[in-house]
Amino acid sequence: MTVRTIAVLGGGAGGLVAAGELRRRLPEHRVVLVERKADHHYSASFLWLMTGARRPEQITQPVRQLAPPGVEVIQSEVRGLDLAGRRVEFDGRSLSYDYLVVALGAELAPEAIPGLSEGAHIFYNFEGALKLRDALPTFKGGTVAVVVSGMPYKCPGAPHEAAMLIGDFFRQRGRRDKVDIHLFTLEPQPMPVAGPQLGEAVQQMLRSKGVAFHPLHKLTAVNPGDRELSFEGKDSFKYDLLVAIPPHRGPRIVREAGLANEAGWLPVDRSTLATRSENVYAVGDVTALSLPGRWKPDVPLSLPKAGVFAQTEAMVVSRRIAAEINGARVEEVFCGDGSCMLEAGEGLAGFAFGNFFGEPSPQVQLRKMGRSWHWGKVLFEQWWLTPYGPKREALRLMLRLGSRMSGVPMTI
Repeated sequence: MTVRTIAVLGGGAGGLVAAGELRRRLPEHRVVLVERKADHHYSASFLWLMTGARRPEQITQPVRQLAPPGVEVIQSEVRGLDLAGRRVEFDGRSLSYDYLVVALGAELAPEAIPGLSEGAHIFYNFEGALKLRDALPTFKGGTVAVVVSGMPYKCPGAPHEAAMLIGDFFRQRGRRDKVDIHLFTLEPQPMPVAGPQLGEAVQQMLRSKGVAFHPLHKLTAVNPGDRELSFEGKDSFKYDLLVAIPPHRGPRIVREAGLANEAGWLPVDRSTLATRSENVYAVGDVTALSLPGRWKPDVPLSLPKAGVFAQTEAMVVSRRIAAEINGARVEEVFCGDGSCMLEAGEGLAGFAFGNFFGEPSPQVQLRKMGRSWHWGKVLFEQWWLTPYGPKREALRLMLRLGSRMSGVPMTI
């Protein structure tokens, strides 16, 4: 038997799932996970970290603990891709592969908007969420602006959750009446990819929590000295505390390798997640995957950048690679199903789910807010951060039972 090497680049949601599924299905082959950071911070919990509901150590695990036994973990930053030679370059060494799974995520680029780096708190990374956690208790009152400053961005529900959770933070401390919260986005509605019905439902959630929603506001500059936001074709806005979702861009490695499109993202086949390079697949936030319909006349819809899609895509890619190596029929395809729990504060959450490949547009609905969705998110967090073993398997079974009881499919 010829031993094959499958390299997985990136130890986030997609990379960890891909490595685990490949190890399970290809026990006699080599699975290598390359990740530059020693620790994995669970990004879905950054919202709880910023409000003090989680301590840093509660949402952190070493990558080697989350990778299943038998997966070779290389802690190093990828320096280059030799697609013709099928090699990954890193720190003066190289790794030859037979199959490559790119799961490098998206980079944050706050410097793309003047003044944003200097004037805003950014909870989309671990360090930024910690800084905001320290800033919120010292905020005595005034106007909080939560601003989506670019498209696309990771986790389309997170800005809305952030606004509501910040409001809940001050409610718990008896200061909600001293804080005015505004959410600005360049989109026409919350999560336009999910359709007008879900958008209106999310707006109702925001209204119920006292958050003012401002669509079609494209941020052009931040004046940190005057604490003022400038928007294209709109009035400027004064703030006292600025929380921003910064512009995102595709990873440098992908752009330099010639895999990216004009926007800097990696196009993949909608069903197979294959790239235009032989035996190279991509999953998660790094990808560009078009959907039916448009959210503006000149802007087509694209699959949201969210962990739930990264995980499902990783399962599809891993099963396809394993079937090909094992000489089995390759049938697994990505169907476009996805879900998202929307935290609203006070122990409540909504739940959006549906088929994003639906015709003529994505078919997505939002379940009524309730405590069960919040606890479902907590349980998923615990499963994700638990190393492989009996406890992790027990949590997985609990999640699958909850999935069947709620009638919402879950792939874990």
